Amino acid sequence: MTNRSAAMPFRFVSCMELREVLGKRAMDEHRLLELIEEVPADSIYYHTHSYFLRHAYTQQLYSNDFATWVVLYAQDRVLGERLGVLDPFDFSDIEQLRDEILRIMADHLNHSTAVPRCVVSEPFEFIRSHIIEIPLGLETKTLSEFHDALADVEVGAVYNHVCEARMRKRLLSVDFARWLSSEEGLGLQELALNVECVGRLGLSLEGMRNKILRLCDQELARQRGLHQSGDRDA
Repeated sequence: MTNRSAAMPFRFVSCMELREVLGKRAMDEHRLLELIEEVPADSIYYHTHSYFLRHAYTQQLYSNDFATWVVLYAQDRVLGERLGVLDPFDFSDIEQLRDEILRIMADHLNHSTAVPRCVVSEPFEFIRSHIIEIPLGLETKTLSEFHDALADVEVGAVYNHVCEARMRKRLLSVDFARWLSSEEGLGLQELALNVECVGRLGLSLEGMRNKILRLCDQELARQRGLHQSGDRDA
């Protein structure tokens, strides 16, 4: 297993986000609820999924724009915390995520007597986005090569191979994990399972990168130890 070379290389693909302002604004939580119900799906995507792409280097307290705005401008921490625990990549599609956001907001607004219908100083501006993939022409065949490439690759590739990949809902949905586990890749099942979990830890993209690098470092150290032990036994 030491220094195994994959039959199928891992190809890094980055991504970029094209944004469009929709001209729809909410000045209170009730209007926010109404607009979430009517805006296109790619606007829900922008304010939830691609939130990670826009905050690549710092771990945010909340996981989406809706939760952040509700807390900072509507001064409603209870609703913000309920929205903030949502992992958008856990839902089968964007419409299911939209329905859950609407359910949480409607339940909160209908049952909380502490939520006044107040106008905030900073409106919630709805934006839509489109993700464009960008092949980088970067391939790796060994775990050491993968580690070094991941350490330097642009953060958009981390988003594409960890976050975007989770939306495809496959077994071992993270692209890195699929390659690490497959027989055409490196066949490292335990490492792959650990890498698969990284996208569910609430980390920033840079945090995800660093966590995966540490997991690769541990596996490389384990392989070196096995190799040295084999040399001594021989």
